[in-house]
Amino acid sequence: MNTVLGLLIIAVGSFGQSSSYVPIKKVRDWAWECFWLTQGIFAWLVFPYFGALMAVPAGASLGGILAATGAGGTMVAWKVMGYGALWGIGGLTFGLSMRYLGVAMGQSLALGTCSAFGTLIPALLKGDNLFRGDGLILLIGVSIAIAGIAVIGFAGTLRDKNMTEEEKRKAVKDFALKKGILIALLAGVMSACFSLGLEAGDPIKTKALGMGAKDLLALNPVVLLVTIGGFCTNAVFCIYNNIKNKTGKQYLSVPGNILINNLLFCALAGVLWYSQFFGLGMGKSFLQDSPVMLAFSWSILMSLNVLFSNIWGVLLKEWKGSGQRTVTVLITGLSILVISIIFPQLMK
Repeated sequence: MNTVLGLLIIAVGSFGQSSSYVPIKKVRDWAWECFWLTQGIFAWLVFPYFGALMAVPAGASLGGILAATGAGGTMVAWKVMGYGALWGIGGLTFGLSMRYLGVAMGQSLALGTCSAFGTLIPALLKGDNLFRGDGLILLIGVSIAIAGIAVIGFAGTLRDKNMTEEEKRKAVKDFALKKGILIALLAGVMSACFSLGLEAGDPIKTKALGMGAKDLLALNPVVLLVTIGGFCTNAVFCIYNNIKNKTGKQYLSVPGNILINNLLFCALAGVLWYSQFFGLGMGKSFLQDSPVMLAFSWSILMSLNVLFSNIWGVLLKEWKGSGQRTVTVLITGLSILVISIIFPQLMK
């Protein structure tokens, strides 16, 4: 029962993340770098900070929790933020993959790559044997997830062949298949650093628990450090483009009603994006009795993100005009993803 509850919590957070790119479509009269930086302030600073504060037990401080040190005396926080900075490159290119491929296909390719690297690399670093026992179950589960995502990617290529240029541009304004695929793959590899950052921050989580933090919320301070690192990377890129493209004035040059509209929708996008990791931390606390499900939780989150993002892609008519065969292939890929999520539980 605990496992099912944990999966449901992760699924709710995943649905929030997959929905986070919908409010951005309501942002008006801002260049890409303007709305990306603004939503990033909410997604990677404001809401993670409040989430981390929720984990601080009475009589303790957030600074005291984050000051955990590693075996060699090195501040764990710097290592976690370093992974966050690398993840920030993935987050940056992740946004570009949405721009060139759309919500459905962009998230599918990026998150599929992220799922594999973010699940298997931590297991290998721990010394797990991926060819026997629980390690083999983990490897097979990830392989099934990648297979599902590959099928979804194939559906994307079919869509590209079946749709006219006019239909592609109508569905995704800046559609560019080759460029989008390369960017999405880069995004996936670098985004896996978020998972590595969470693993590196385990001493901080342990310290929070030792100080009396609730297990449901103990991961939140680690998430904050990762997102701070990611924000720094994205902020540098966005400000550079503000200067290069002379778009910095757009933040405040729009009429007051549009400014309020943009801030509200960026804030909504931010809290929806953050909900995936808030939910991941809470969900993992219910998976402690199942080491395989716990190790597989990252892949579960990414697979659910792909599943929900493609549902949004259908609702947003990104697949309209792609043909019946393409839709059948898409549904097949989504079904394989669902199987990958329940596979480790079935093998218990």
